[in-house]
Order: sequence, then C-alpha cells, then structure tokens
Amino acid sequence: MQHGNAHGHGQHRIVVIGAGYAGAIAAGRLARRLRREDVAITLVNAEPDFVERVRMHQLAVGQELRPRPFSEMFAGTGVRLRLARVTAVDADGRTVSITEAEPGGSSGPGASNGLGSSGGSSASDGLGSSGSSGSSGVEELPYDTLVYALGSTWSTHDVPGAADHAHDIAGRPGALRLRARLAALGAGQPVVVVGGGLTGLEAATEIAEARPDLEVTLAARGALGDWLSPKGARHLRKVMAGLGITVHENTTVTGVGADHVTTTAGDLPASVTIWTTGFAAHPIAQATTLKTDATGRIEVDGTMRSLSHPDVYAIGDAALAQGPGDKPLRMSCASGVPMAWQAADSIAARLTGAKSPTAPLRYFNQCISLGRKEGLIQYVTADDRARTAALTGRLAAFYKELVCKGAAWGVANPTLAVPARRRPTVVRPTPVPTSAPEATTA
Repeated sequence: MQHGNAHGHGQHRIVVIGAGYAGAIAAGRLARRLRREDVAITLVNAEPDFVERVRMHQLAVGQELRPRPFSEMFAGTGVRLRLARVTAVDADGRTVSITEAEPGGSSGPGASNGLGSSGGSSASDGLGSSGSSGSSGVEELPYDTLVYALGSTWSTHDVPGAADHAHDIAGRPGALRLRARLAALGAGQPVVVVGGGLTGLEAATEIAEARPDLEVTLAARGALGDWLSPKGARHLRKVMAGLGITVHENTTVTGVGADHVTTTAGDLPASVTIWTTGFAAHPIAQATTLKTDATGRIEVDGTMRSLSHPDVYAIGDAALAQGPGDKPLRMSCASGVPMAWQAADSIAARLTGAKSPTAPLRYFNQCISLGRKEGLIQYVTADDRARTAALTGRLAAFYKELVCKGAAWGVANPTLAVPARRRPTVVRPTPVPTSAPEATTA
C-alpha cells in the first residue's frame, strides 16, 4: 500500500469510497486488473481495519474478532488508503469531499459514512493523494472514475424513541456500545430484539446462547421465518425454543422507551432493545445529482454503472441493481460481493478497450447462524425464494462459518487467488470540468 504519493501525470484516477465487502473487493480487484503506471487507485474509508459486518452480533456478545488491517490487506497492491470520512460527492464536478472525523466513531440512523458495509467514522491520518484542501478542513479529491460503496446504516423507520433508546449492530461502533450494555446486565433482565429478519434471528440466538441468564424476546412483524421453507421454519422454531427465546409473532413495535417497547399487543419490558428492522442507504447519494430511487439507492445498469453519470459505478447496499426477474437485489454481503466483481471487471474492460463482461447476479442460499452451535442454510431460487431443501444443525453452523471466513478471505483475495494479468489502459483521463477545484499536489 502506498501512502502520500502524488498521482502521476496522465494516470486515470479511480476513487473508491467505502471499504466494506463491496468497496474493498472492488479496489483490490481493480489493482490486480490494471497497470500501476496507468491508474491511481485511492480507497477512502473512515476505519483502518476491515469490519466483518456479518459478525457484529458475535462482537456484541463479547467474542473477539480477528483484526484485519487494510495496511496488510493492500500491501504491495498499489492501492492508496485514505483514512477519512466522506462528506459529499459532486457527481458533475467529479470530486469527493473528505474530512477528518472525530476518533472513536459514531453510529445511528444517517450517521457517518458507511457504518453499514463500509466502516464507521474515525480519524484521518492525512495519508494521501492529490487534492485541494480548504480552510474548513474539507479536502476535495478529484476522480476520473468513482466507485460508490458507502453502504447502509440502520433504519428506525421513524418509530418514536427507537433512535434514542434502541441499540444497533449495523457497524462496529454500535456493536461495541451494545457489548458494554449487555455486559452490565444482571441475571433475569429482559432483552428485546425487534425484527424477525436475518439480523434479528442471528442477534437473538447469539445473545440467548452466550447469556442464558437473560430473558431474550424477539418481536417479529410477521410469522417467524415466514419466508423459509417448512423444514427451515421448523428448525428455526426448534432452536429458538431450545434457547428459551420468547417470540411475539405478527407484532409491530410502535415505540421504544428506556425500559420497555410498546407494541400492537401491549408493552414488553426491555432493559435493552436491539433494533434490526432493516437498513437505510447512506444519505449522501440522495444529496447528489446521481439518479437514485425513493430509498436513496443509486440506480445502475448490469455493469453497475450509474444510469445518470457514466463515470460513477455503485455497488453494495448503496446501489439499486436488478437481479433475476427484474427484482432488486437485497442489501446483503451475498449481493455486494458479485456486484463488486462486476463493477471492477467492467471498469477494467472499459479502460483497457476490452468487451465489458456481464455475469448474472443471482442467489443460491441464505446462511443464518443461530448461535455458535446451530445454523440454517436455506437454499433459494435465483431470485431469492426458498426452495424445499435446507441444511440444519451443526453442519449448517460449520457451513455458515466457512461462508463468513470465505467472505473475509475474498476481500484480501479479490480475484479468488487466480493470477491476474494487469493490462495497459487505452482510455485517457478526460479533463475535469471547469466548475471543479483544480487539483494540487498533496
């Protein structure tokens, strides 16, 4: 990894913002596809380590996760890491505004960049590349191609009290705050997990397994596991019952207090409330001229290229990509990784004059950990509907662990260990529009 080098003359400047699964894979794959003398790849992220978002429930119950520093991950690749927070994107002027952030990170709905799949917000160390800096501490980073991977944050859906009283596990700062709160709880205290999706199921079972002395309750808007196959749903109910988790089905939470949650079926006592009802796209995209949908996700074509700005590619939770049957891909690691491969290969093909490859983005299974000893692998159709078959029990837990390890391995090995040939570029950088600040050497 290179620090502090100015971009060479005539290099095509690729800026990747957000280093979650999607952003980190895209940066590394581009570095292995293109010649270092032709492109300058800058990866902007607010944390120095890769965050395994799929393991935040493990972090919350006190398990130690292996540190994965980007300095090791990108050593020798030519990727330049900027530890900074993204504050704005000028899609017409082709610049990204970055700034030093407060150390320690923050989390919450609409909080700092990429608390979802792209890290939290911590301090910049001023490493860097060319850009112009204003007196406000905001630096303008010019690009020729932008890969937008700022991910998502947790969404409270504007339920009263949720932002003030509930905990999230959408990123490391939130998981660490929850970890401290759970550690302080005495035996018999009630914990309520709101949301019956994958994150809620994993959080509830992990907490119940790690802390059998707590009273764990799950509030689900629909029937428990109503999207699973009959075999999958039966196994889920069996594991939840075995862990002593109380499940309130077809229950909508309408408010969160300091010591309770209010539902359509009455109040539930809650020393701790954990909110897992879904993710919201990072808000920066909606503040740009990029074409987004109503939820703020950037609309892209099959190559992950923005429908409105051809020099912008969006991947991961930040992008609205169409899967089989023209159904939008769900926000998940399972979607983000192939989107990153597609974007990186499309950019490399465009710059080298090759034909842009398009691979069908499809699903194979949903992997759910139910504590450390149990799991559920629900096999699905290409468009994510449950098949009859499901893998359960210890073998499923082992499979899920392999998937998590494989995802992290894939970030460090973005071409899946296949030797990549770095090809020369044929597309020269286009001039930066006159409305954008001129770059100055850092």
